[in-house]
Amino acid sequence: MNWLKNYVRPKIRELVGVKSEVPENLWLQCGGCEQMLFHRDLMDNLNVCNNCGYHMRLPARKRLEMLFDNGEFEEISLPNSVLDPLKFRDKKRYTDRLKESRAATGRDDAIFVAHGVIFGTRTVVAVFDFSFMGGSMGIAVGNGLVTGSEFAVSQKLPFVVITSSGGARMQEGILSLMQMPRTTIAVQEVRAKGLPYIVVLADPTTGGVSASFAMLGDIAIAEPGSVIGFAGARVIEETIREKLPDGFQRAEYLLDHGMIDMVVNRHDLPKTLARVIDLLLRKSTNNIMPVSGENLGSGNITKQTD
Repeated sequence: MNWLKNYVRPKIRELVGVKSEVPENLWLQCGGCEQMLFHRDLMDNLNVCNNCGYHMRLPARKRLEMLFDNGEFEEISLPNSVLDPLKFRDKKRYTDRLKESRAATGRDDAIFVAHGVIFGTRTVVAVFDFSFMGGSMGIAVGNGLVTGSEFAVSQKLPFVVITSSGGARMQEGILSLMQMPRTTIAVQEVRAKGLPYIVVLADPTTGGVSASFAMLGDIAIAEPGSVIGFAGARVIEETIREKLPDGFQRAEYLLDHGMIDMVVNRHDLPKTLARVIDLLLRKSTNNIMPVSGENLGSGNITKQTD
């Protein structure tokens, strides 16, 4: 706790009657080049540093507004989930942690499912919100993915999932791990109907999420610099007792080694998704560019080639 910031300064303001109307976080530091960025400019640039291109995390709602035409979409209501099924408590009660995250994010849990139009094609999109308990996957997240999959199948729509998660939610124990096979079955139903299932791997995608539905997409797309893996680098190094290559869990390394299909700049993601969806649906073939090389989209896109 910062005593001067959190206690002394508010007391002084209270005594002198000063009410600050200026936000405290007007400037943010880039995690790549460490340059200070004005918050409004950063927001306008979709939380991408205009100096080095470093991709910062983006709120779930902002992602949906970015993807869908004119920023318009309709949220899909999710079923209510059991709260605190294990009556879990560590330093805090699990119910208290949920209340804090809900108050901070305005969301019921770490997933947001919606449908709308992406470059003319109606699509279902599920987005993880990392600010809600690290985007961890519990029963509610499992329900969200199952609901999104069922909606896509019933409406015969493509299903896109954008992951940003630390993995399974420890406060739900084995019930959170059960979401791995559950979500895997759900997305397999989408694929069984011949509908596109595309995964966008945002920073970070780890743990039980990366070990289940996140690696099952027909096409695996990642944002630049995203950390993608199961266990952390330190844990792996201590287990195998070897030094790991630099950046071995970054999107670019995974692309070079055939684990993902594309690394796509955030600004180019809507157009790239539209092209891939059209390709997988075999629609508008006269307007689709060849699959090889960089023709799957515009901008900073790379594709694994043989």
